[in-house]
Amino acid sequence: MVDRVFTNCEVRPLSGDDPASAVAVTDGTVTAVGDPDELLTAGAETVDCRGGVLLPGFVDAHTHLDIVGRRTVEADLAGADGPDNCIDRLLAADDGEGWVLGFGYDESDWDGELLQAATLDRVSTDRPVVAAREDIHTISVNHAALDTLDLPDDGVCTEDGAPTGVLVEEAAEAVFDAIAPDYTQTREYLLAAQEVALSKGITAVHDMVRQSHAPQVYRELDAKDALSLRVRLNYWADHLDAIRELGLVTNHGSDRVRTGAIKAYIDGSLGAGTARLRTPYADSDSAGEWRTDPDALRELVSAVDDAGLQFAAHAIGDAAIDALLSAIESVDAAGERHRVEHAEVLTGDLVERLAASPLVVSAQPNFHRWAAPGDLYDERLGERRGLTNRFRDLVDAGAQLAFGSDCMPLSPLYGVQQAVTAPEPSQRLTVGKALRAYTSGAAYAGFDEDRMGTVTPGSVADFAVLSASPWEVPNEKISDIDVTMTVSAGDIVFDSGG
Repeated sequence: MVDRVFTNCEVRPLSGDDPASAVAVTDGTVTAVGDPDELLTAGAETVDCRGGVLLPGFVDAHTHLDIVGRRTVEADLAGADGPDNCIDRLLAADDGEGWVLGFGYDESDWDGELLQAATLDRVSTDRPVVAAREDIHTISVNHAALDTLDLPDDGVCTEDGAPTGVLVEEAAEAVFDAIAPDYTQTREYLLAAQEVALSKGITAVHDMVRQSHAPQVYRELDAKDALSLRVRLNYWADHLDAIRELGLVTNHGSDRVRTGAIKAYIDGSLGAGTARLRTPYADSDSAGEWRTDPDALRELVSAVDDAGLQFAAHAIGDAAIDALLSAIESVDAAGERHRVEHAEVLTGDLVERLAASPLVVSAQPNFHRWAAPGDLYDERLGERRGLTNRFRDLVDAGAQLAFGSDCMPLSPLYGVQQAVTAPEPSQRLTVGKALRAYTSGAAYAGFDEDRMGTVTPGSVADFAVLSASPWEVPNEKISDIDVTMTVSAGDIVFDSGG
């Protein structure tokens, strides 16, 4: 018996099937797609989608929900137009106790320098102040924080021998260790992040977790039926021994919370100048950093693959991507569906090797925002700017592409807009292909292609209902489309009311 029929909508299944106008749902699963007159049965509830466009729920293949929650609860520095604006936001969020925290600033928004200790001293000279850059590979702190923190030698930026307050990579990680939330705070952050995700039409996430209470929080929320998202937990490589000891394997878990991949950093970021390149940066003599060198990487890939676990490698620079491909090519990796996260700087040989490999390319179209002439990637890479985020080349070559946000920002429609309006016209995707990378492509990256990512009989009833069609508005306006309703397992978990 049909439980609910979603009507008054344009259904876009993203499965290759023609559009329809209604979806029937039973026990949280799609049972039929067609016309309302064909699907309505006695006793079925009708859900009016108010003329919207119904798509599969978005699957964010790479995000950090704790960071989304921190931005929501603490100072949100995203979109700040200068240091003064950052200071104002930090002061407004200050509750008068402990650390003052802000997340998500991007100095390229004001064409300026990274925040430094002297600037953040304007918030407080007595209490530690932290402002995390959007890529979370760089953190700025005030002098009180420098005095409080036990920092490693690597990653502390200096000027005339004195710390500037800018910390990268290992030093930035030390800050995150120092401000790590307890269980109660983690729960608050994740519940806040869940509300944000649902308001964006996201019904599933691949969350990157490390030394965090998040796995426990997710599982307890699941047990209490308080988790509306479907969550795949991608654990950092330093959890590998514990995961093997517990007997966990990829896809182990419940309908809502499952074990995903083992994740590792191979290199850093372009913003911090630490992504590992084959040749030096255009604006420095450095070629970036190895977070995991090629020899250690081969050993790690072999260990993860032997354990029957998926591997997800952060690799941004062309040298890092090359090293990952070589490591993957050294094992029989066809069945584990290993992943490369980001894969930003791609020479032609790397595109061909990725297409020929079993690797899933888990990429972030949001990063196109830095790839326009004269922008951050132009400064860092010079002529190599055109080699970044080559989504069209990857798709045309036959690579498996999945999209996520890396919470920069957490918004699939923003990512879709960036993918179809890429600075390099030759790399622009069609609206349909961009949406599929954020639905069925991302589902595939998590072994979920048989249960989510399309609106077809047998798939979970996870939907995003949009106020307008992404195919009909100008490409540069796609991110302005409102999500009017989000549905998880047939239940309305977000409703804009209009």
